[in-house]
Amino acid sequence: MTKTNAVGKDRQFWAVLPVLPAGELAGLAQQYESLGFEGVFATQVYGPPFIPLAAASTVTENLKLGTGIAIAAARSPMETAMAALDLDRISEGRLLLGLGSSIASWTSGIFGTPDIKPLTHLRDTIAAIRHIEAGAHRGLDPYEGTYFKANFEAMLQTAPPYREKIPILVAAMREKIVRMGAEIADGIIGHAMWSVDWTINQMVPIFLEELENHGRKREDVMVSIWPWVAINDDKAQAIEDARGSIAYYASARQYESFFADHGFLEEAKACQAGIEKDRDITTFQHNVHDRMVETFVATGSMEEVAEILEPLWGVADHLCPAPPLWNLPPEKVQEYSARIGMFVAQQTGATPG
Repeated sequence: MTKTNAVGKDRQFWAVLPVLPAGELAGLAQQYESLGFEGVFATQVYGPPFIPLAAASTVTENLKLGTGIAIAAARSPMETAMAALDLDRISEGRLLLGLGSSIASWTSGIFGTPDIKPLTHLRDTIAAIRHIEAGAHRGLDPYEGTYFKANFEAMLQTAPPYREKIPILVAAMREKIVRMGAEIADGIIGHAMWSVDWTINQMVPIFLEELENHGRKREDVMVSIWPWVAINDDKAQAIEDARGSIAYYASARQYESFFADHGFLEEAKACQAGIEKDRDITTFQHNVHDRMVETFVATGSMEEVAEILEPLWGVADHLCPAPPLWNLPPEKVQEYSARIGMFVAQQTGATPG
């Protein structure tokens, strides 16, 4: 019997697409397509996520392309809307626009954004993008939101968009943004730090409640879950290799309450103290014990990982398994990414090429 996802359709997998030299990026995108991945997400660490996706779009035919995520405060909504419209045209309608609010240490501390209320700003950004998307080819009326205001008087009409509406997904960590996504977005992206228990018992009931509040059906809003996955027959090594990624997130003060809700407040505080003293994750990742790693990361053999992830299919349209990234050498990350590729090929019945 074919296993299905939360809305009764075939299970889908997405992958994270890194920034690589042209030949390597093209080969990886084509490999993901041949392995049965539905699509790829490009993240915004510092640079915009649209660039690797544009490159991947030219060497693939059916692979969907998602920004996972574009930080809303890193650019004007006008820039984001135009980038999305351009990429959707280049890819002939394969884009999903994932947006997120990020945290103040990034929006203000790295991108230099003035102080904002993150959720209000994200809501305003989505409304502005929808306004631009719907009217740029007809002649734009002025837009006046909380943060973004433009009269568009000097703007000429653009070509009609490839699609009338590009799906917008919002990245969620806590309750408020899950509720906002259920209200106004076409999908939500569960944070990679969502544990299986947190996803099923904390976020999903809130999401379903909010859908009902706004008269929306579950199938109206895509759910993308990004589990951390460290596939390694040596489970102890998988845990060790994933430790740095959890330590990185635990070191962010704005995530303290999230870790406290999981019972790891003291560990998070120790990681915060560690990064204040020395920005080298190696010096404080020992504060993350094995049980803490296993709470957030599916570790072990392919069979063990499949068993850990299975409950998520009751809530997700697709999974985007992410390898541990922080404080690992690139070759280790590539090894874990390759194992995820083999795992997905096994799950989808594709033949690795």
